[in-house]
Amino acid sequence: MTVKAILFDMFDTLMLIRKNHDFYSPSMMHMYTFLVENGVNVPLERFQDAFSKARDELYAKADPNLEEPHFNIRIALTLKKLGYSFDSSSSLVLSASSVFCEEFMNHVYLDYDAEPLLSNLHGRYKLGIVSNYVIPECVYRLLKKHGLANFFDVVVVSGAVNKRKPSPEIFKQALNALGVFATETVFVGDTLDADIAGPKAVGMKTVYIKRREEKQIENVVPDETINSLTELPLILK
Repeated sequence: MTVKAILFDMFDTLMLIRKNHDFYSPSMMHMYTFLVENGVNVPLERFQDAFSKARDELYAKADPNLEEPHFNIRIALTLKKLGYSFDSSSSLVLSASSVFCEEFMNHVYLDYDAEPLLSNLHGRYKLGIVSNYVIPECVYRLLKKHGLANFFDVVVVSGAVNKRKPSPEIFKQALNALGVFATETVFVGDTLDADIAGPKAVGMKTVYIKRREEKQIENVVPDETINSLTELPLILK
């Protein structure tokens, strides 16, 4: 197989999230505080309850088709449940989403080996990211913050396309944008269901980076397993 393109998962593959994803509570608090300061006068517990119900309601509809509603939609629905009428594209909702993102970014750091690896691969392969995240703008900001944006020919984020891994559609969008076949592409990621089963279903070779102990999934076997990004170039050879 001639490898022409490499697609990467983002979180816990190229960038790591501190303290077992403990970003959620402080990010929520920053968003809630912003909304209160801008006229959403509700107690924290009531806001949290409305937010949870909005999320559950959205994903009850989205899960069967592996859809990923943008975070802005969740905020707008939360506010509606609290008696406020704001469209998902309103300035208040966009700013609230941005505030959540800003705090989340404080909990994300670059894998030490990511930048040297991408420098090595850039120009030799077409490179891309296929990431599950409800705030795509946050992915773009993180790539710029850590100086990685120019390495990638395509960045596809679930919240931007309303499809999430392991849906075939999100992988096909990346392949089409790169102009390569699945059989010419390797996918690198840290979860068996989203990053191994998904790409293999559309015909890609897969490399599993082992970040934690993960329950095995029947008939889901990566083509290669690595413990560090430094091992990837040798596998590609």
